[in-house]
Amino acid sequence: MTKTILYSRVSTSSQDLSHQLTQAEKAGLVIDEVVSDHGVSGVSTKLSERPEGKRLFDMLRKGDVLVCRWVDRLGRNYEDVTETIRTFMKKGVVIRTIINNMTFDGSNDDPTQKAVRDALIAFMAATAQAQAEATKEAQRAGIEANKGNTEKYRGKKPSYDRDQFTTVIDMINAGQGASAISKTTGLTRQTVLRIRDDQAGAEAALAKWMM
Repeated sequence: MTKTILYSRVSTSSQDLSHQLTQAEKAGLVIDEVVSDHGVSGVSTKLSERPEGKRLFDMLRKGDVLVCRWVDRLGRNYEDVTETIRTFMKKGVVIRTIINNMTFDGSNDDPTQKAVRDALIAFMAATAQAQAEATKEAQRAGIEANKGNTEKYRGKKPSYDRDQFTTVIDMINAGQGASAISKTTGLTRQTVLRIRDDQAGAEAALAKWMM
């Protein structure tokens, strides 16, 4: 019997994983099992090296469906993400993303459709790495700006956390509108628009608060 498995991941121990399952269920997916890595970086740690992520390589079988919020949950390194997806497709596993409802599998032999599929995978993996690098740079800038300052110089604490910010950016990159993002993240539409219009500033605010 084939299974649908949700893989969820957050980068810090303070972040909550439950909303990723909620998003999958809202998208109409019936999840048989959830595999989660909590407090694991997608930049420095490959999926195959994570405590729970490596289980996927043993448990997934032909015909199974691997669900993730977006490809950045699998990783934020271009080579790692593309290699991981190709490995699963070769095993006959179907990969589905919640955001933008993308589906990747290796069953199609048409060369044109395969080229389109591979181009999409490459684009999404490259976007995940680019976003991770931008986030890291903003964090460095925020930490540097905060050196020697007391809390009053940090400004107002952001009304969103790191995981909500990431979801907003992922959905913006996937072409989703502010109302849909607001519904998914639980943030107000105004907050979503502020993040959209000043991503660097929104990221810097998180970094100043070490969020």
